[in-house]
Amino acid sequence: MNPTIELAKELISRASVTPLDEGCQEIIAERLQKIGFHIEHMPFEEVKNLWATYGETGPLFIFLGHTDVVPTGPIEDWKNNPFSPMEEDGYLHGRGAADMKGSVAAFVTAIESFIAENKKFNGRIGLLLTSDEEGPSINGVRKVIQELEKRKEYIEWCLVGEPTANKEVGDIIKIGRRGSLGASVNIQGIQGHVAYPQKALNPIHESAGAINEITKLTWKDETGEFQDSVLQISNLNSGTGASNVIPGDLNFDLNVRFSPSTSEEQIKESVEKILNDHSLKYSIKWNLSGNPFLTKEEALIKAVKLSISSTTGINTKTSTDGGTSDGRFIAPTGTQVVELGPVNESIHKVNECIKSEDLIVLSKIYTQILANLLTKN
Repeated sequence: MNPTIELAKELISRASVTPLDEGCQEIIAERLQKIGFHIEHMPFEEVKNLWATYGETGPLFIFLGHTDVVPTGPIEDWKNNPFSPMEEDGYLHGRGAADMKGSVAAFVTAIESFIAENKKFNGRIGLLLTSDEEGPSINGVRKVIQELEKRKEYIEWCLVGEPTANKEVGDIIKIGRRGSLGASVNIQGIQGHVAYPQKALNPIHESAGAINEITKLTWKDETGEFQDSVLQISNLNSGTGASNVIPGDLNFDLNVRFSPSTSEEQIKESVEKILNDHSLKYSIKWNLSGNPFLTKEEALIKAVKLSISSTTGINTKTSTDGGTSDGRFIAPTGTQVVELGPVNESIHKVNECIKSEDLIVLSKIYTQILANLLTKN
């Protein structure tokens, strides 16, 4: 059996639903330690993190991934037990096959292949894994990077293994991501009987105009690499459930995925100005889960494109769409960040799967990226 497929199966068989790791990082740490990696486990509360490095001097390249997976949903809806990996018709099935235990397996076998062929090279190699990517992302990469910054450990290049491909491995890479800013808003009114509206203050009526204006907010992208930023209201509720009671308050949640052309403060000011202009009595709690980032076409992007082309013949396209990734915690330190992984068709779905051959190809691409960055002047 191909070593990448074999390791992917071993990882998939661990039911590491976020924030659990279920021994995945131990398996990987043991393999990397055998080839000379320095291993450091960095747990924060219930989250497990693995920081593994090889080499003493030179620029540091790291692979970044996660060992946690999303819940399976009803297991009876799956063709096979989601934590009993199965190969069928050229596909590897199981929760995490695409997101992202397949990529993690390819990281490890690529590293093993590269070091076996290159006893000396110009730089260092690292691997950072967390069990907190699919969860709140508080005690995972965010905390590890904070610790590494205290140590003055600088990462030059970071390759994230998130599933980025559309139809075949390498057709799309992510060179940036939008930031995510959310808010929970409470509009205060005065509860009362619907027959006596003059004795109450209906927050639904009072805030309708403001909410309508807020939904029309947009911020233009000036980089040419991102969509314009738009605001979306994701939850809205008010009322007691009784039709004869004017509610005492209204609550809604909003979220903006924003490009580097827009700041957190600009968004906050725009929303709060509308609320203030409508003379609403309100409270608002903001939550920034990540700032946007965009990697310039320098050494890392060039190495990734060249590796894809030489391995598969594909001329890859760059993209910044989709949600967030853990790359958002590393990019602000000045690190060049690129995301490259398998086809994303089945991620988070029932019967998640990936072409077995894609994992083999992915490992070869990762190996070539290491060669292009660390063995050439």
